[in-house]
Amino acid sequence: MDTNRSGVVIRCGRPAGPRAIGLVCAVAAAGALLSGCGNSGNDTGSAQKRAAPATAPASPTGSLSADQAQRKALVPQAKVDYGQALKAAIAAVPSSEAIAAELKGTPASPYWDTVVATTDGTAYAVRVDAVSGKSQKPQPQSDDPDDKQELAGRLDKATVTAQQAAQTATEKTKGTVTTIELGDADHGNDTVAWTVGVVTTDDWNETTYEIDATNRKVLWMHVDQD
Repeated sequence: MDTNRSGVVIRCGRPAGPRAIGLVCAVAAAGALLSGCGNSGNDTGSAQKRAAPATAPASPTGSLSADQAQRKALVPQAKVDYGQALKAAIAAVPSSEAIAAELKGTPASPYWDTVVATTDGTAYAVRVDAVSGKSQKPQPQSDDPDDKQELAGRLDKATVTAQQAAQTATEKTKGTVTTIELGDADHGNDTVAWTVGVVTTDDWNETTYEIDATNRKVLWMHVDQD
C-alpha cells in the first residue's frame, strides 16, 4: 500500500497446452525388439509405469500469487463495504467529507482505514470495523497550515463524490471496492482525482482507476495480476 497524496498513509492464465492423444506402433529393424501394438510378450504395463511423468504436489494457493491469495482471504470477510465505512466515519466527524478508505487487517479481524476532512482541510483518520461497522475515536492528522490549505483546495475542486467515483469504476470492472482516495491526478495537469481499486472475485486481481473528480472521466487504469 502507499502513502496518500494528502499526506495520510492509506494504502491488484494458465495456458492450457493442447492434449495429444495417440497410439504409435513401430517395428524395429532386424534383431530389434517389437514394441507398441500387438506385443503380447513384453511387460507393457511396467513400461507405461516407468514412462509416466511424475506429478508435482499441488501448491497451497493453487495458481494464485501471494497478493491474490491475501485478497481472496480478506475481501469476503468484510461484511461492511467501503460506502458504509465512509458513512460511519463521516458520522464520527460532523460536517466532514470522505477522503479515503482502504480495507486492511486480517481475515479474522478486517477493518477499514478511512480518512475524512472538514472544509478547512482538517483531516481525521477513523478506523471502522469491517464486520460490525462500528467506528473508533477519530484521530486528528497533520496540523501543518500548508497541508490543510492544499487539502481544502482539493475538497473545493472535487464535485464528484467518493460513491460516484466508485460507481464509475465498478461499471467498468465488476467487483469489490477495496481502496478509494482523493488526491492530485498522476495523469492530468492540476487535476483532482479519485483513485479507486476494484478486486474481481473470479481471479482476485485488482484493477486501479484514476477518475477525474470534476467530471468522472477515467484518466487511466491498471490491472494488477500479481
